[in-house]
Amino acid sequence: MATSSGKTPTPTPLASKRPLPKDPSSEVPSKKKSSAPPLSLSGHFVEGSIVRIAMENFLTYDICEVCPGPHLNMIIGANGTGKSSIVCAICLGLAGKPAFMGRADKVGFFVKRGCSKGMVEIELFRSSGNLVITREIDVAKNQSFWFINKKSTTQKVVEEQVAALNIQVGNLCQFLPQDKVGEFAKLSKIELLEATEKSIGPPEMHRYHCELKNFREKEKQLETSCKEKTEYLEKMVQRNERYKQDVERFYERKRHLDLIEMLEAKRPWVEYENVRQEYEEVKLARDRVKDEVRKLKDGQIPITRRIEEIEMQRHNLEAQIKAKATDIKETSQKCKQKQDVIERKDKHIEELQQALTVKQNAELDRQRRISNTRKMIEDLQNELRTTENCVNLQPQIDDITNDLRRVQDEKESCESEIIDKLKERETLEKEKKSVNDQIVQFDNLMNQKEDKLRQRYRDTYDAVLWLRNNRDKFKQRVYEPIMLMINMKDNKNAKYIENHIPSNDLRAFVFESQEDMEVFLKEVRDNKKLRVNAVIAPRSSYADRAPSRSLNELKQYGFFSYLRELFDAPAPVMSYLCSQYHIHEVPVGTERTRERIERVIQETRLKQMYTAEEKYVVKTSVYSNKVISSNTSLKVAQFLTVTVDLEQRRHLEEHLKEINRKLHAVESGLIALREKNKHLEHKDNELRQRKKELLERKNKKRQLEQKISSKLGSLKLMEQDTCNLEEEERKANTKIKETNVQKAKLVTELTNLIKICTSLHIQKVDLILQNTTVISEKNKLESDYMATSSQLRVKEQHFIELDENRQRLLQKCKELMRRARQVCNLGAEQTVPQEYQTQVPNIPNGHNSSPPMAFQDLPNTLDEIDALLTEERSRASCFTGLNPTVVEEYTKREEEIEQLTEELKIKKVELDKYRESISQVKERWLNPLKELVEKINEKFSNFFSSMQCAGEVDLHIENEEDYDKYGIRIRVKFRSSTQLHELTPHHQSGGERSVSTMLYLMALQELNRCPFRVVDEINQGMDPINERRVFEMVVNTACKENTSQYFFITPKLLQNLPYSEKMTVLFVYNGPHMLEPNRWNLKAFQRRRRRITFTQPSQ
Repeated sequence: MATSSGKTPTPTPLASKRPLPKDPSSEVPSKKKSSAPPLSLSGHFVEGSIVRIAMENFLTYDICEVCPGPHLNMIIGANGTGKSSIVCAICLGLAGKPAFMGRADKVGFFVKRGCSKGMVEIELFRSSGNLVITREIDVAKNQSFWFINKKSTTQKVVEEQVAALNIQVGNLCQFLPQDKVGEFAKLSKIELLEATEKSIGPPEMHRYHCELKNFREKEKQLETSCKEKTEYLEKMVQRNERYKQDVERFYERKRHLDLIEMLEAKRPWVEYENVRQEYEEVKLARDRVKDEVRKLKDGQIPITRRIEEIEMQRHNLEAQIKAKATDIKETSQKCKQKQDVIERKDKHIEELQQALTVKQNAELDRQRRISNTRKMIEDLQNELRTTENCVNLQPQIDDITNDLRRVQDEKESCESEIIDKLKERETLEKEKKSVNDQIVQFDNLMNQKEDKLRQRYRDTYDAVLWLRNNRDKFKQRVYEPIMLMINMKDNKNAKYIENHIPSNDLRAFVFESQEDMEVFLKEVRDNKKLRVNAVIAPRSSYADRAPSRSLNELKQYGFFSYLRELFDAPAPVMSYLCSQYHIHEVPVGTERTRERIERVIQETRLKQMYTAEEKYVVKTSVYSNKVISSNTSLKVAQFLTVTVDLEQRRHLEEHLKEINRKLHAVESGLIALREKNKHLEHKDNELRQRKKELLERKNKKRQLEQKISSKLGSLKLMEQDTCNLEEEERKANTKIKETNVQKAKLVTELTNLIKICTSLHIQKVDLILQNTTVISEKNKLESDYMATSSQLRVKEQHFIELDENRQRLLQKCKELMRRARQVCNLGAEQTVPQEYQTQVPNIPNGHNSSPPMAFQDLPNTLDEIDALLTEERSRASCFTGLNPTVVEEYTKREEEIEQLTEELKIKKVELDKYRESISQVKERWLNPLKELVEKINEKFSNFFSSMQCAGEVDLHIENEEDYDKYGIRIRVKFRSSTQLHELTPHHQSGGERSVSTMLYLMALQELNRCPFRVVDEINQGMDPINERRVFEMVVNTACKENTSQYFFITPKLLQNLPYSEKMTVLFVYNGPHMLEPNRWNLKAFQRRRRRITFTQPSQ
C-alpha cells in the first residue's frame, strides 16, 4: 500500500483489498507503519482533520492504511471493494456506535469473518501534536479496547477528546454513511435545526438553545404555579367570608349538644336500674330450678339399684343357656357318628348285592359268547368248502404289477418335470420382482422431481396432470416441463444447468406444433386459469450441432465438457435449449479455469463459460471495443439433482414383458403336466385296486383256515372258564345277614342319643324364657330411668341457661355502673356525695350508688329519655356543616391567606427574573441563528439556481415562545411549472432527495466549524445532469481555502468531470492479483509513469 500525494489531480491508487489465504497456517501480511503527514502539508489540515486511517482484519480488509488529503477526498471503487468499510472505520474509530451506520448493532460484526480480533486506528491532526486513537475489537467478547497515542484508556476519555475537536459522527450534517442517506430527508425540522447548530453554529449557539428551552419550561411551570396559587387564594378568601355565618350558628348548635350530653349521662343510670331488677328475677327462677334438679336425682337411685340386680340375674341365666348348648352340641355329634356308621353298613350290603349280580351277568354273557362262537365256526367251515381254487390268479397279478411299475415310472418323470417348471417359475418371479423394484425406484425418483415441481410451481404441476390425462387431444407429441425431461449424467453438475437456463423455461412445456401449443394454452391458461409457460422446438434440429471450438482445444484451460454433454433430454427439448441458450457452445471448467480466467477471456474469446463455482459473461464494448467481463457465484441446484435414466427404464419394461411371456408359457406347461399327472394317478389307483382284489381272492382260503383255528381255541377257553352261582349266592346272603345284625344294634344306640338331645333342648328353651322375662323387666326399668334422665337434663339445661343469664346480667350491671360512674366522673371506689343522692339501691357488687341530683329534672324512663334525645338531636342536626373546629379552621384559614399572599409575591418576582433571562439569551441566540440560516439559504439558493432549479432554507417558527419547536425548513422546486415544496421522504423522488441533501451539506461546508465531513454514495439516485452539477459544486466548495476536510465516496464517476489540484482521488481495488501491502510503492509507480510519459513523444 502507498499514500497518494494531495497535489496530483489524476486518480491514484491508494488502498487495496485482498482475501485471506485459504490455508489457515499461512501468514497474514504485516501492517505497514505510517507517520504523520509531512510538515509542508500540515498547514493545510484543519484542527481535528483525519491524517491517517489504519485497519486490520476489519470488514473486507486484512491490512490497509489510508492517508487522505486536507481538502476533498474522492474515494472511488467498484461495489463490494471496501469503500464503505473506510467510512465504518472512521465512525467506529472515533467512538461512534455501530447503529450509526445502520448495518449491525454489535461491534463484533465489523471484524472480518474468520478472524477473532480486529483493529481500527485514526490519526487526527492537532497543532499541539497529532492524536492517534486505536480501537481493538474482540469478537468473542464483543468488547473494544481503547488506546490514545498507544496508551490504554477508556471509551469515555476517547469520546471527550473527540468532542473537544468538535467531531460528531452521530450528526447526519457531518457524517452521512451509505445506509443513513435516506434518513437525512426523514429528519424533522426540529432535528435538522439541532444537527445544523451542532455542525456549523458557534459552540454556545446550541447551549443557548438548550438554555432557552429549559428557561421556557421553568417559565411555564412558574406561570402555572402563580395561576394556581392566585386561584387558590381567591377561593380561600371567598370561603372565609362564607364561614362567618357558620361561626354564629356554631354556638346555637352547642346549646342543644349540651342538653344531649346531660340526657346521655343520665341514660346509663336508668338502664342500670332496669337491668338490676331483671337480674333479681332471674336469680329467684334459678334457685327454684336447682331444687327441682335435686329432687329428680334422688328419685333415680332405687331404679339404678334394681337394674343392677336384674343384670346379675341375666348373666347367670345366659351362663346356664351356654352350658346346655354345649351339651346339645356334643350329643348331636354322637348322633351324627352313629348315622354315618349305619350308612356305611347299608352301603356294604348294597355292594354285596351288586357283586352277586355282576357274577350272574358274567355267566349269562359267557354262555351267549360260546353259542355265537360255535355258529361262526360253522359259517366259516361252510365258506371254506365253497371257496374256489385260486392257483391260476398269479399270471394276472404279474401283468398288473408290470403295468403298475410302468405307470409309476411315467408318474415320476412327470413329477420331475413339474418340479423343474416350478423352479423355473420361482426364478422368473424373483427376476420379475427385481425388475419391478428397479422400475419403482425410477418412479420414486421421478416422483421426487414432480414433488419439487408441485411445491414450487403448483400451477405447472396441475397442468402436467391434465396433460397426462388428455394426450389424445394433440396431433404431435407434447413434452412435459423441461426440468422433468432433463436427466443429469452427474448430479453435481446440475448447478450449471439451473444457473444457465432460467426457471421460467425450466418449467415450460415443449411443443413440436404451434397448433398443439394453442390448444394447450387455451385449455390450461384460459379455462383453468393456470399460470404456465410453453415453447416451440425449432423446425430444424439444433441438438446435434457441433460447437464452434473443439473441446480438446479448451482442455488446456481446465474445461472438461460443454453444457449439452452434461445431461440427456429428448431431441426436441435438446434442440430448443441449443437454439435458445447455446448450451453446445458454453464450456464448463474447474477451479483451474478460475485461476487463469484472465488468460481464458483474452485467448478463447468465449462469450459465456463456467468455472467450478462461478459463471463468467464476456462482452465487448460497442464504444471503446474493450472486453468487459462479469462474474456471478453459482446458486445451489434445486430441481435437477435427481437423475432418472429413461432409456434404462424402457429396457426394464421390455425385460418385464419378456418375463411375463415366459411365466405364461411355464404356467401353461404346468397345467398340462398336472393334467397328465392326474391321469397317471387315476390309472395307478385302478391297477392297485385290481391287484388288491386278486391278492385278496388268492389269500382268502388261508385266512379262513386261520380264523377257524382261532375260533376253536377261543371256544375251548370259554368252556373251561365256569362259575358256581349257587355257592356265590349262599356266601353273599350270609354276609348280608351279619351286616343287618350290626345295623340293628347301631339303630338302638342312635334312638337313645336322640332322646337325650330332646331333653336338653327342652331345658334350654325353659332357661331362654326365664332370661327373656328378666330382660323385659330390665328394659322397662331402663326406659323409666331414661325418661327421668331426659327430664333431669332439661332441668339442668334450664338451670345452666338461667345461671348464664344471671352472670350476664351481673356483668351488664357492673358495666352499666362503671359507665354511669364514668359519666359522673366518679372513681371505682369513690362514693357519691350526700347532696347528689335521692335513694340508695342495693347493688349486686356490694357498692352503694345513686344518680346525681342534677338528673332529677330529666325524665326517669328510657322511653322518655330516648324521645327527648331524638328531638334534641333533630334540632342539632338542622345546623349542618358545623363542627367544634369551625372557629379554629376559620382562624387557620386567615393565617394561610396571609402566607399565600407572601408566596405569590415571591413567585412573581422569580417569574420576572426568568423572563428577563429569556429575553437576554433569546437575543444572543436568535439573531445569530437567523443570520446563520440566512447564509445557508443564500448558498443553498445559489446552488439550486445554478442548476436551473429553486430552493430555499428558512427558520420555521410555530410559536415564538415555544423554543423546543423551532426548526429549519428546506423547500425545493425542480421544475418551473411547480411550486416550492417542503423536502420530505415522500414528496420528492430519491434522486431529488439526494441532490437536495448534497446541496444542503455543501451550503454548510464553508460555514462549517467541524474538522471533516463524510458523505457515502449520495450520488447513486441522481441522473447524469444533476450528478455532474453536484460534483462541480462539491469540487468548487470543498477545495476552497480554510474549508474543512471532505470525504466523498462513490462507486462510479461520469466522464470528463472537472478536478481540482487540491482534491485527492483514492482508488480502492480488489482481486486475486493485488500486491502485498509491503510491496506497494507509490513513488516507484509515479517514477515509472513519468518515464513512460517522457518516452512516448520520442516514439
